[in-house]
Amino acid sequence: MKLNVLPDSGGVIAVDHLGFDPFEAGVLAVTRHFMTSFDAPNLQAWQAGFKIAVERWGENIGLSAAYSVLKLVKALRDVRSDFDYHDPLCTDARVWATADEAQLMRMLHHMRRDQTNDARDALDVLTKGRMDPQVIRAGLTLAARFGAGVPRRGPRPAFHVVN
Repeated sequence: MKLNVLPDSGGVIAVDHLGFDPFEAGVLAVTRHFMTSFDAPNLQAWQAGFKIAVERWGENIGLSAAYSVLKLVKALRDVRSDFDYHDPLCTDARVWATADEAQLMRMLHHMRRDQTNDARDALDVLTKGRMDPQVIRAGLTLAARFGAGVPRRGPRPAFHVVN
């Protein structure tokens, strides 16, 4: 998947041009709240992240999905404290993704479809060359739990995670 950066856009990408499915779009919204919760803990934005997930997917799926997203965000924040994301409460920014957000969602998009090489490329860009095992594990766990429904053929290709 090629990232469609709009000319003179300051590096933002239109979310609807990225080709993500509705689940992935929901993950992006939840991710932004969790990112905010790390940068401004007093706002307790994590609560909004869980609430949005439950509203989107129901309590059984939403709570589990939000927790998985939180684990991915935490792992990513441990590697990338400079992750650029949009304010989840800005209505104008909801239709745009930063380059970092797009790479994160691209990684998850490909992991959910067992497209290992593309997922690995997105991870490489996302983590600036650091193939962090915690990010990989959290991404693969989320992808396995909430796959895109693509039938698997033969053994599932996977990243090698070292403890």
